[in-house]
Amino acid sequence: MFQQLKNIDTAFRHVRLFSLLFLIGAVAICCYTIYRTSAALERNRHEIYLLVNGKLINAMAIDRKDSLSVEIRDHVKMFHFYFYSLEPDEQIIKRHLTAALYLADNSAKQEYDNLTETGYYSNIISGNISQQVLDPDSVLVNTSQPPYYFRYYGKLRIVRETSILTRSLITEGAVRVLNAVSDKNPHGFLIESWKVLENKDLSVELRNNH
Repeated sequence: MFQQLKNIDTAFRHVRLFSLLFLIGAVAICCYTIYRTSAALERNRHEIYLLVNGKLINAMAIDRKDSLSVEIRDHVKMFHFYFYSLEPDEQIIKRHLTAALYLADNSAKQEYDNLTETGYYSNIISGNISQQVLDPDSVLVNTSQPPYYFRYYGKLRIVRETSILTRSLITEGAVRVLNAVSDKNPHGFLIESWKVLENKDLSVELRNNH
């Protein structure tokens, strides 16, 4: 009788151990399934589809914070290109400056007004001067807190009838994130408190027009 009770007790322990192992295995499988499902959902959350020429194209979305400094630098470059790349044509000047002023606040408008009062743009037209902003040496951006401070280091190439003048261009300001984007402001940023720190002659090259 005692042997029979011992066998029952042993069998009970085996059943309990088996049940415990089964429970642990079931919990592990559930946890693994939840992990894989969550990972798949996270990947899918970053996938977007674009309809291009009637074809569905898969693309990958990323958090804006991961590309913030890149976007700010491009916005700053666009602004300086439009503000300073000018030709002796009133329509081109107007088109470029209008595009630039969509990317910045009143501080850029004040600089435009100052240049207008000094006859800067009329001199470009009357003197047949072409002005081009070269690729910037660097655009430093601090994204630690908004509005995001930047400093722009670049050069201007000014082509006159008898010479080519190269000038340094250093500016600074802050970039504020807007709540919407548009065709005129594709990044949805606005440059604030913009000011020119340096704009001085670096070199002059005489042109040979003969």
